[in-house]
Amino acid sequence: MSNLEKAARDAVEAADNTELTRQIVAILAAQQLLNQQQPAVPNPPQRVQREFNATQWLVIGGVVVSVGLVGALFAVAVAIGATCATACLLILRSMWRDFQKGK
Repeated sequence: MSNLEKAARDAVEAADNTELTRQIVAILAAQQLLNQQQPAVPNPPQRVQREFNATQWLVIGGVVVSVGLVGALFAVAVAIGATCATACLLILRSMWRDFQKGK
């Protein structure tokens, strides 16, 4: 191999190393820029303090009381119906026994 071929090969290798070095420097510079930029931290949402609304709570209380009264009336109606059904069944059973005995 002659000196001229060796010099040409070294020149090509040096050019490749120079390009690789430039790319590495560019990548490092980009990483430094990204590291310098800090992400913006969003502020936590502010809790809005609403003022006390008495009307709202009176309506809620009225609804709760009304629902409670309706539930109590429904329970009384079920109890009365169960009592009537029981009495009816007892009377029918007594009548059936009397009918079976031939009275």
